[in-house]
Amino acid sequence: FVGNSTYLDDHGPPPQKVLPFPSQVVYNRVGKCGSRTVVLLLRILSEKHGFNLVTSDIHNKTRLTKNEQMELIKNISTAEQPYLFTRHVHFLNFSRFGGDQPVYINIIRDPVNRFLSNYFFRRFGDWRGEQNHMIRTPSMRQEERYLDINVCILENYPECSNPRLFYIIPYFCGQHPRCREPGEWALERAKLNVNENFLLVGILEELEDVLLLLERFLPHYFKDVLSIYKNPEHRKLGNLTVTVKKTVPSPEAIQILYQRMRYEYEFYYYVKEQFHLLKRKFGLKSHSRKPRPRPEFFIPSPLETEEPIDNEEEDDEKWLEDIYKR
Repeated sequence: FVGNSTYLDDHGPPPQKVLPFPSQVVYNRVGKCGSRTVVLLLRILSEKHGFNLVTSDIHNKTRLTKNEQMELIKNISTAEQPYLFTRHVHFLNFSRFGGDQPVYINIIRDPVNRFLSNYFFRRFGDWRGEQNHMIRTPSMRQEERYLDINVCILENYPECSNPRLFYIIPYFCGQHPRCREPGEWALERAKLNVNENFLLVGILEELEDVLLLLERFLPHYFKDVLSIYKNPEHRKLGNLTVTVKKTVPSPEAIQILYQRMRYEYEFYYYVKEQFHLLKRKFGLKSHSRKPRPRPEFFIPSPLETEEPIDNEEEDDEKWLEDIYKR
């Protein structure tokens, strides 16, 4: 107040907050693909950059009824912008329910490595405390908890066979019942959604490059993410989320898993190829290695980035604008 007049009398309405574009981002994180590390980073970044980080406590409900979809989309859409919403949930089509389609981001990893990480995490938790798994899977019987991974695969236990192994694709295919059936239909729809609705799908094996590109595409969310990630204090936090007691199945069991997950691998290699094209476009060199016979199991990839290379193909910002216009 100035004297008896208000700010409104003298100046009109207060200036509206200018929102960066995009101001609606959804990270429908795939389980056991580094998402807890990324969420730790997002908590720091949301404080630093002042965006609204909307997280969910629901970790085990990825498929929703039509009413649940409508309810969740309504809740997300009314969040204060700029927001970043994150939850383990299969792709939601906002425009189907009359909402503005947000920009999606996600990260995936080698499907067998993801499956193994989940298998042992459900049984033995991570370094944050071995009791962690008791809270997550309290009803798991002892004989199931100590079930040898090879027995599970070779004797075709439900946990180690389809449809349980068809896990990554539904996060991109969406909520349609056919998205949960291993096959070409779900695979093709997932690829289409990656092209049309996802700004970036990175691969965990090259996490530093994923973070670099996120910083480039969404600076008002991810500025300085790489320096925070490389900070030794944060590294300590990240190490707490490493799954314990992981063992490697026999080559025979791995081959069987690979066969069962052939659609997951087709999707993974498609995403990896797109990611590498994007890296090249923005001057990040992928490490040149001799092509290995597929599948590429248990070969650790260094999380490092080489010096950028010059790239004069087209204006980077224009390419970004084109993505947002779609």
